[in-house]
Amino acid sequence: MKALSALLISVALVAKVSAADCWATKLDYPCCSYSTQVFETDENGQWSIENGEWCGIVSSQSASNCWSNALGYPCCKTTTTVISTDSDGQWGVENNEWCGIPKAQAAVQTTTTTVAPKPTQNPQRPKQYAKSDINTNVRKIYATNFNNRKFEGFGTSFCWWANRLGYSDILSEKAATLFYDKKEGLGLTIIRYNIGGGDNPSHNHITRTDSNMPGYAINPRYNGNGSYTWDYNWNSDFNQRNALLKAIAKNKEEIIVEGFSNSPPYFMTNSGCSTGNTDPNKDNLKSDAYPAFAKYLADVAEHFSKSWGVTFQSMTPVNEPFTNYWGANSKKQEGCHFDQGNSESKIIVELRKAIDQKGLKSIQISGTDETSIDTQITSYEKLSNEAKNIITRIDTHTYSGSKRYELRVLAENSKKNLWMSEVDGGGVAGTNAGEMGAGLWLANRIIEDLNGLRSSAWVLWQVIDNHISKNGYNGKKDSGMVNLNGGYWGIAVADHDKNDIILTQKYYAFGQFSRYIRPGYTIIGCYNNSVAAYDSVGKKLVIVATNTANTTKTVDFNLSEFTSVGYNIRVIRTSGSVSNGEKWAELKPLIPYGKGFNADLKGNSITTFIVDDVEW
Repeated sequence: MKALSALLISVALVAKVSAADCWATKLDYPCCSYSTQVFETDENGQWSIENGEWCGIVSSQSASNCWSNALGYPCCKTTTTVISTDSDGQWGVENNEWCGIPKAQAAVQTTTTTVAPKPTQNPQRPKQYAKSDINTNVRKIYATNFNNRKFEGFGTSFCWWANRLGYSDILSEKAATLFYDKKEGLGLTIIRYNIGGGDNPSHNHITRTDSNMPGYAINPRYNGNGSYTWDYNWNSDFNQRNALLKAIAKNKEEIIVEGFSNSPPYFMTNSGCSTGNTDPNKDNLKSDAYPAFAKYLADVAEHFSKSWGVTFQSMTPVNEPFTNYWGANSKKQEGCHFDQGNSESKIIVELRKAIDQKGLKSIQISGTDETSIDTQITSYEKLSNEAKNIITRIDTHTYSGSKRYELRVLAENSKKNLWMSEVDGGGVAGTNAGEMGAGLWLANRIIEDLNGLRSSAWVLWQVIDNHISKNGYNGKKDSGMVNLNGGYWGIAVADHDKNDIILTQKYYAFGQFSRYIRPGYTIIGCYNNSVAAYDSVGKKLVIVATNTANTTKTVDFNLSEFTSVGYNIRVIRTSGSVSNGEKWAELKPLIPYGKGFNADLKGNSITTFIVDDVEW
């Protein structure tokens, strides 16, 4: 075997392996003292690297020292830095994940602080491919300008899935871990909490098991001339709130909560129904109820802050307002039409007043969450100057429309932040992609939105859209399991009969972005089915790329605009099916050829590249 060196820093002296077991000494190499990561295999055995040098892996050492496997955690492959110690042993962190420090390695760590010298020779850079199927420039001029260039994260609405499963502490805890734990799950950081209006208690027309959202207002009274009074039932909406609080507990430092409304309480509407007007093209909030509706939202915000310790970062009083979606006695959900211009402006102004009266001036007002990108442009333009000055962030959905560039420029010129606050769909992408079809569709939508809008957040509609239950819920029938080989809404399915959450490749597709593009990173548009983000603190560049062909494609990522590029690229990939495919699979690291790198994109796959030591 040729003598090679690798870029690897060791932080401790290591214990020796018995010479009798060390087959590598016959080849003039030491055997590994602790590392079990296989970098190469030949006719002699398996090889790893310690202290920047090749070492032979003794067959007995791979499993014997890895005590943390039994606890569901991997053993550390290279680090010896002790972050925490408990009754099980000593723990380190690699790739933002907990790992157990092998016993032999840990024992030396506690007795010495000697630092081994960093190898002076970097790995040899490979030659650049003469020709690639895809050529992508990652250019700094395409970096976002929103929120001081700091990404706020990925997220989801809690309407309606949390309303359906929040009755169960088991399912709520599982959901919190799978969606908001950054170590074990997706690491989402945004929650859009739905402040339900609440329909007339005598109504029973919503047929979904999850979308009949309870409100907090009860015992309404109307004395004329806009004089609305009511009482509160703060025990209402337990399910959604239970899931909310469990999710926040997973990452209190980073999670952002927005409060949003689909409809006013039924008694403030023209139709007497929270699903919309009898004419879905007309406003449903009574003309004299704007201050009352604003007060209702402000009261909820105040109670959340004082009683449950949840302060909304932002609030929006409307949802897809300028549409004809929202009709009275709908089978589907709450909704309320607001005309562009005066109606949308008036509720924004009233909400600001009501929130300020509660002393909650730090809460931002966002808007107007139109279903279409193009409609969002005209809705913002038609707001009164007073409403425009109140809004600090433009929120848009991307279900339709195409003017991402125009909306981005409008937000930049208006000095507003910009979120992509809702989208999902039942689409598929790829070539005979099977279970990856839905995941590739989602990945390409994220890439299209982030490249075009360069928004400071990207929020999925809801993570669970389908539920399995033989008994249904509240007298309604659940939708059941999705077709994994087709398109479907949501990224997971809740099985209430088994107290379990079934994950799909669409879930893992989302994680290719959310686990590695973290809050504080700078989004960089780079096109060609890829998007990038820069970590200015960790000096890392993250690129996520898709390949919707069913054959491997070569790609050349040009990083020539960056000051310098390191020698290591971490590679993570999702492909195939849930049962036997890749799910955030760690692949062999790559080495840049200089200010750029080549890679092979597997057919029907999503790949995340994390380039180390990149200077802006």
